Amino acid sequence: MTDDHGVRTAADTVRIERLLPGPIERLWAYLTESDKRAQWMAAGDMALSPGGPVELVFRHQDFAAVDDPVPEKYRSASGEHRLRGRITACEPPHVLAYTWDAHSEVRFELHPRGGQVLLEITHTRLPDVDEVLSVSAGWHAHLAILRARLEGRSLTEGFWALHTRLEAEYAARLMG
Repeated sequence: MTDDHGVRTAADTVRIERLLPGPIERLWAYLTESDKRAQWMAAGDMALSPGGPVELVFRHQDFAAVDDPVPEKYRSASGEHRLRGRITACEPPHVLAYTWDAHSEVRFELHPRGGQVLLEITHTRLPDVDEVLSVSAGWHAHLAILRARLEGRSLTEGFWALHTRLEAEYAARLMG
């Protein structure tokens, strides 16, 4: 992997990969345990069996100790923002998939690579180009936060500043 940017594999699908510090069980915990997931993406309970409920509680302002205003188009996601879904696949510690607020689906696949883990995220059934761009930038930003946490570092850039920059990059890359 020479480029950290995700790729559009279909009109409604984005895939992004990261090679992250392992072991695989540690990364699985950061995907499935609310307290660990809250450190990089969203808190919330999930019942780890097919059909089980998923709740994601986003608090983007908690990721960095910098003043980071929410862009106008994402005002509805300021403060605390919740999404709900259902588990569609769970094969610990290799596969986790769930619906994302009922209209799309995200799938995480973990592959051991020595002392590291290749994490593949595929987000499908995205309804339009705006959602493709938002999700691409969002996963990229959240994975930057995850890497920082796994490496014991703090994020120096606020989530929304990072997301805004990445969304512009993805617009140039994916929409040409």
